[in-house]
Amino acid sequence: MRRSIVALAVVAVAGIFATAASTQTFETSKSPTGPAFSWRYFSTPLENDPSRVVRMQQQLQLPGRPGDPFHTHNGDQWEVVLEGEITFTVKGQPPRVLKAGDFVYIPRGTIHRNENKSNQPARTMELLIIDKDKPQRNLVGN
Repeated sequence: MRRSIVALAVVAVAGIFATAASTQTFETSKSPTGPAFSWRYFSTPLENDPSRVVRMQQQLQLPGRPGDPFHTHNGDQWEVVLEGEITFTVKGQPPRVLKAGDFVYIPRGTIHRNENKSNQPARTMELLIIDKDKPQRNLVGN
């Protein structure tokens, strides 16, 4: 029950921000790994801290497609599974299967990856608070 409430709260916050923030962007991946499609709802300066931005995005992970390589973010990330399931791995820890309604908080600098090891598509919603003018993702060697 608590997971569902937190997941709904993340989606609700996304709706509030999306109505007041910058335009939405769509991106089909040209990479053979990671999400096949990303929909960024907004990217806007963090109030009272112009050195960081808030981003909300939805991603589609297709079955049979290799997941993201291990990477970090220049900020904090919250991710909720909206549909399907993903395998979430923090480097050095056992993988966790996240199903619809499950969420994770990923602190700045955490080396992690997502994979869809199921036979169905999976959709996730991500909220990131990251450093402005720095890459959203930093690849890390295996």
